[in-house]
This record gives sequence, structure tokens and C-alpha cells, in this order.
Amino acid sequence: MSSPVAELIELLSLERLEDNLFRGQSRDIGTKYVFGGQVLGQALSAAQATMKDARAAHSLHAYFLKAGDINAPIVYQVDRTRDGGSFSVRRVTAIQHGQPIFFLAASFQKGEGGAEHQLSAPEVPRPEDIAPAPPVPEKVMATLPTKIQRWLSRGGPFEFRHVYPRDELNPPKRPPYQQVWFRLAEKVGDGPELHRALLAYASDFHLLGTATFPHGISYYQPNVQMASLDHALWFHRPFRADEWLLYSIDSPSAQAGRGLARGQIFDLQGRLVASTAQEGLIRVVADAAAAQHVPAKD
Repeated sequence: MSSPVAELIELLSLERLEDNLFRGQSRDIGTKYVFGGQVLGQALSAAQATMKDARAAHSLHAYFLKAGDINAPIVYQVDRTRDGGSFSVRRVTAIQHGQPIFFLAASFQKGEGGAEHQLSAPEVPRPEDIAPAPPVPEKVMATLPTKIQRWLSRGGPFEFRHVYPRDELNPPKRPPYQQVWFRLAEKVGDGPELHRALLAYASDFHLLGTATFPHGISYYQPNVQMASLDHALWFHRPFRADEWLLYSIDSPSAQAGRGLARGQIFDLQGRLVASTAQEGLIRVVADAAAAQHVPAKD
């Protein structure tokens, strides 16, 4: 049986149908619909596969249009929008059942030097000083919906260590910020394209959830609907997804059924390697049973 890391790398390795057309499979990881990070990582992989020279992705901006079907493959159509002297732009449309479900624009740049500065990394305990999260007790697990059980019990490809752990099943009200160490659970190859796709995948974890902290709710509660609306990611410096990275996240605002979250990703040396931003739907509904069957983005 292949490991979760091998399965993820296979998931990000798309089948090339034509020069600008790719197909990716979907995987059920316990979410109601296709995990947003999967589509983000696959779309970036498709865009990277159309680059002719050593230009690296430095930013991407994406919109989630419809909930993805876990049981169906996704086709990625790449538009080679521009190849200039230093920068290239790719637009990627993800299609499922004949309908666009996701749109991404990514910019690539040839390597060059320039002025450098960054904000300092927050002072937090090192990952080796934080104990892994304990498993959910069997009695508690048995009371949860099947999808949530699968999500909580799976051995995923990434390891997470929360600096300030929160009980997501009985969430307290807290200020809207958190820091999470994460890394791929196994060592992988050196290709920077792979590590960028892996980081795009992982960047969707914990981001929008930070906007729920002041309200004492979480994705695991049956009357809560959450869905990503958009996602932005900037790559600043080289990194490895299989080495510890610190995700420092805050949520400056929630309003009108939407929450905004921002993140900075630092390596163990304190270098800022990437930044993120995401807005998503956060709804608390009266009919908890119906909420489990109706997509949040209706």
C-alpha cells in the first residue's frame, strides 16, 4: 500500500491530454467536497508544466466557483497568456462535468537579484518542543459524522503541530490568530516545482478556520457551513515542504457571512518563504441536517 505522501505526489502529477490540457484525479480525505488545496496544487502543477524555461512561480490568485465532486476527475485547461522577457502568466480553468469549478492566474519570473527585506518571524516554541496532537478518544469519535471521522482518523501526508492547540470539537472563543508548524511526513525529491505545488496544497489547511476563532465555532460542527471563495499565494524564497515550516495566520475581519484570513510562512531559520490570503464563506445555519447536503456556495 502506498504512503499518504506518495498518494499526494501522484495526485499532483497530472495526466497530459494535450499540450495545454491536463487531467487530475480527486481524493476523498474526509471533506464533504474536493479539498480546495488539491485543486490549487493541481492547477499550479498544470501551469508549471507549460513553462519552457527555468521561470519560477512567484504568485497565484484563484477563485473557487463550485464545490468539486470527489468521485470525478478534474480537467485543467491552461491558457498561455503571456511570455515576456522576464515574466510569464498562465491562466488555468478547472472543469468538472463540463462546468468550470475553479479559476487560477499564476505569474512566473526568471531568477534575478534585488533589494531584500522581510518582517521577523514570531517567537514561538520550536516544533520539536511541541507534542503531537493526541488522537480523538474512540467514544467521542463514534458520535461524529462518518466524513468527520475519516478526516480526524486519517494519517495525512502532512504533520501539523499547533503552537496554541484548540479543541475543534468544543471550540472556545479566542482571538483570531494562530501559529502552526507543518512539514511533509516523508522526504521527497529536490524539484522546486514539486515543493511549490505541495505548499499550495498545504496552504489551504487552517487558514480560513482562523476566522472562526472569535465566534466559538468550527468546521466540525454540523450546523456550520464553510467554503473557500478565493485564495492568493506568493512565493518569496526557496524552501522545502518536507522540512518544518511555520504558518503564522491571522483574521482581520469577518462580516456578511464571509471571513478573511492572512498567513505568513517561515522556515526554521526565520526566513519568510511565502505569504497567503483567503476569503471564505462561514455560515451558521438552523437546519444542521440540511447543511450537510447543500453546498455552501449555492
